[in-house]
Amino acid sequence: MPDTHRVAAALLDARGRIVWWSRAAEDLLGWTSAQIAGTSARDLLEPEAVGSRPSGSARRLRLRHSSGAVVEADVHLVRSDAAAGGTLVVTAGPDGLVGWDQDTAFARAVLGQDRIAVAELDMDLRVVRTNAAFEAMRPAGHGDDWLRDLPGSGIHGTVRSFMALVAETGAPVIAAEYPFGADRVLSLTCIRISDPLGAPVGIAIAAIEVTERYHAQQRLSTAYRNAFEIGGSLDVVHSARDLVAVLVPALGDLACVDFPDDVLQGRDPPLGYPGAEASAPRRVAVRSADGVWPSGLAQVGEPTAIESESPEVAALVVGGVLVADADLLREIMGHDPRLVARFMPEGMRSALGCPLYHRGRFFGYAAVYRTHDPDPFDDADIKLMQDLCHRAALAIDNAFQFTREHHTAVVLQRSLLPPSATESAAAETAGTYLPAGGSVSVGGDWFDAFPLSSLRIALVVGDVIGHGLQATATMARLRTAVQTLADLDLPPDELLMRLDDLVQRMMTEADESDTLGASCLFALYDPVTRVCQMASAGHPPPAVVLPDGSAEYLAVVPGPTLGVGDNPFEVFTTTLPPGSVLALYTDGLVRRDHDTGDGEAGLLASLSRLVREGEPLDRIGAELIAGHPSHDYPDDDVTLLLARTRAVAEHDMATWEYPADPAAVHEARADVNARLEAWGLDEPAFATELIVSELVTNALRYAGGPIVLRLIRDRVLVCEVSDPSNTQPRLRRALNTEEGGRGLFLIAQLANRWGCRYGARGKTIWTEQALGVEPPPRHSP
Repeated sequence: MPDTHRVAAALLDARGRIVWWSRAAEDLLGWTSAQIAGTSARDLLEPEAVGSRPSGSARRLRLRHSSGAVVEADVHLVRSDAAAGGTLVVTAGPDGLVGWDQDTAFARAVLGQDRIAVAELDMDLRVVRTNAAFEAMRPAGHGDDWLRDLPGSGIHGTVRSFMALVAETGAPVIAAEYPFGADRVLSLTCIRISDPLGAPVGIAIAAIEVTERYHAQQRLSTAYRNAFEIGGSLDVVHSARDLVAVLVPALGDLACVDFPDDVLQGRDPPLGYPGAEASAPRRVAVRSADGVWPSGLAQVGEPTAIESESPEVAALVVGGVLVADADLLREIMGHDPRLVARFMPEGMRSALGCPLYHRGRFFGYAAVYRTHDPDPFDDADIKLMQDLCHRAALAIDNAFQFTREHHTAVVLQRSLLPPSATESAAAETAGTYLPAGGSVSVGGDWFDAFPLSSLRIALVVGDVIGHGLQATATMARLRTAVQTLADLDLPPDELLMRLDDLVQRMMTEADESDTLGASCLFALYDPVTRVCQMASAGHPPPAVVLPDGSAEYLAVVPGPTLGVGDNPFEVFTTTLPPGSVLALYTDGLVRRDHDTGDGEAGLLASLSRLVREGEPLDRIGAELIAGHPSHDYPDDDVTLLLARTRAVAEHDMATWEYPADPAAVHEARADVNARLEAWGLDEPAFATELIVSELVTNALRYAGGPIVLRLIRDRVLVCEVSDPSNTQPRLRRALNTEEGGRGLFLIAQLANRWGCRYGARGKTIWTEQALGVEPPPRHSP
């Protein structure tokens, strides 16, 4: 008969009813002695298991558990001499209950150890039993349920909530970290406990204090997060300062960075390590945990080269991370007391040194020292040092590449812009351009001011989408296109429509069409009529300060930006008295990312004040740019074009109108000669008479009347003849046998410039002749 300490046993009477039931039988089938007494043993069998075998034999039967589950067991029937009947012996499985003995031994071992706190709780989360480590961890004045009632929450919620979830679902919780006390951290693991039949009976939870590891991980995590700040400014010295700011306090108490002379001078270092003497390093950044860098150590700006650098020292510079204690560092420096005092802090316990290498180039060296922490640097510290130095070297290399491209783009951009100040009969202008700084490449902002026919002036400001060389190249193409279209004397709206067509063609040719596009404001000012016309393609409206000091933004209706297409542009017309100051700008001037005020209102107020104070235009532009909140490192290009308008005086103009009569040619010559004599312009009189004669004759021959002749005197003498025809005059070389066809050719030889423009009614042919004399006094307000 099997050992009754390891089997479930029951005593049956002569009729097969159970009269005695062992404790092991209760554990196996879930029935208590009181519940099972008087029950027929046959009722515990599944129907297919009913049957009998001779006494002494064993059979695998399927038995009914009190929960309704089925339990397979080897059943032995042993005949008894007692009057009551026989004994039913049940052994759980072919191996009896040996497995349960092993589980018991394992549980006893877990509960008996004193390093991991372990507790068993029932399904109601009440403590059933604990081990000595759990009791030792219990805070003073707390009961058995202190762990369940810990305050705080983690990724699994509160401790109570995840215990209940484990008990309900059986899903374990592994290594969940929770605060414990003031600054301690526990790692909790919780599993569900089931009985032999798989029914849940409680949970087990193990607690390990991981305070030191947690704080170490937090320190490293913080360091890696802060590492993203390294190189954000794209300035090499700032990158060094960012690096030491992470090294202290992440790794030690003191940190420093040295750069070779090539890096400080903005040159790409050569491949490999040139040695201390050739690289001529200097200290560029230091940091101390207490805020005071020791006076005995090398200071910022001082050279840090070691004279007669040994091959062993050079190997350490290029050989990866150097981990050294005080003795090793003294040995590296040859026990030279001067070097020890200059490069080794007092009380140093350990040090880390790492070169800044990228693409085979040596960008510098970083070191961090521990003077208070006695623990040596571990593998995680070394890995962090390598990662930080690699990121710093990458940031420096990126800064070099950005600086080269930025410098190239700025030089190209400035070379494509017009002179900052111009003087003409129409206006005095002053332009200011401030390229984007910091981590932003130069953009495609531009301004332009150029003369047109009949003393008029064109004022342009534009802003190309994007930054870098691509934006600069696009700006150059658009600026050239604007000048070409303006030379055709197109009105502002038609000029922008043709410019829009050009941008659309550029977009079809580009690899990335969404990177093209621009805003543009084109203004045309006529000093004779004092009329200013302008149209906008998605650009901010210009500001104007009138001679009386009043200031406003002109009500220009902006159309779509260039490249959208199929949208007309609206022309805004205003009359400006001489002395008015127009301000055309890009949005970088009025953007206030770090200012709570209204950028456009601030610009208008400052512009009005400076104009009233009588400042020259270049000074006004400089002060407006200097008032930008990000003047040192603007996040976008800042462009400003100022124009102070002028007007041609009445006595410097003369206008005549003639009917379609051949006698008009003679009258025109006589009128022009009389006016030139009154102006004292005897030298150009003969050429002007020929020009007027040819232009009026052609108008009579091909266009009819009325004909309008106008002379304007300034630095040049402008002669205009207008007729009602839209026929385009064409310059050609006449053959020797032809009697005509030489008029425009003659005009082209006598005038410095000539051209044709079209108006609402007919056309105007104009010429300009240089006078070689000082211009008449300007009309001032």
